Amino acid sequence: MARGADIGSKRLISLAPTAWLRWLLRDDTVEALALLTADFQWVSRETDILLRAHSPLHGDFLVINEMQLRPDPDMPRRLTAYTALARERYALPVYPVVVNILSGAGAAPLPTRFETEFLGLVARQDFHQVNLWELDARPILQEPLWPLLPFVPVMQGGNDAGALAQALQLLRADPNLAEMETLLAFFARFVFPSELIRRIMRWDMVVLRESPWYQEIFSEGLEQGLQQGLEQGLQQGREKVLKMLLGVLRHRFGEVPEELVVRLERLSADELSELLDPALDVSRPEELYAFLPDGAEPG
Repeated sequence: MARGADIGSKRLISLAPTAWLRWLLRDDTVEALALLTADFQWVSRETDILLRAHSPLHGDFLVINEMQLRPDPDMPRRLTAYTALARERYALPVYPVVVNILSGAGAAPLPTRFETEFLGLVARQDFHQVNLWELDARPILQEPLWPLLPFVPVMQGGNDAGALAQALQLLRADPNLAEMETLLAFFARFVFPSELIRRIMRWDMVVLRESPWYQEIFSEGLEQGLQQGLEQGLQQGREKVLKMLLGVLRHRFGEVPEELVVRLERLSADELSELLDPALDVSRPEELYAFLPDGAEPG
């Protein structure tokens, strides 16, 4: 049953704030003390999360997390202002972090500092930047790191139906994480055909329109392009569905019999789509022969 959810970035990080900080800082001694609400008026945004933390080495400090859908050229200036205001209000050291979910259009390196000079005076603010598309999905699934599970499809190695199914299984194992399925399904749309998502997740995709991430995409006019791309992919996408099906089998079993590959290559896109469910259920690749249009396994 589809359901709405609050799946903003504050909610994500609040799932496991200490685990989040330890992952960001690579420091197993850090503890999250509180998620702070800091109304800084003109620079305060829903994507800014301010955490108060403590470690034996550094004492109390603040971590500003900005999670953005795509790299924003105005982010360094904005984050510099936010950092200064947080430092002034709480009189604590501040560690600013930017998490970019999807890559931007340009190939230029993303900035890791804001720096300006005027009349010989220099102002500079460094920040830590995390690009999710550069991360390996496997450690996120193995630990697992709950706040990042919904983003597995856009990570390296996450464009695999087996990885999507594993992330879904982890989320459904904890009732407190069930609402995160919406976000997982949303980011899966950037990688997988809608039909495959429906088959794996058994979801009514209309619920995604309630997501704040969907609204951001829509407001930028990107959703139309995404939808057109998916429609074109479905029209041209026999090869894509075949690749997806073989990816599921190889993720689960490693080698796929050559004869089975040959048989699959003869099928239409619709016939291949019908095999996605059995591919997730069979206990060995050869069992898939029973689901082929011509039936029996070769002798």
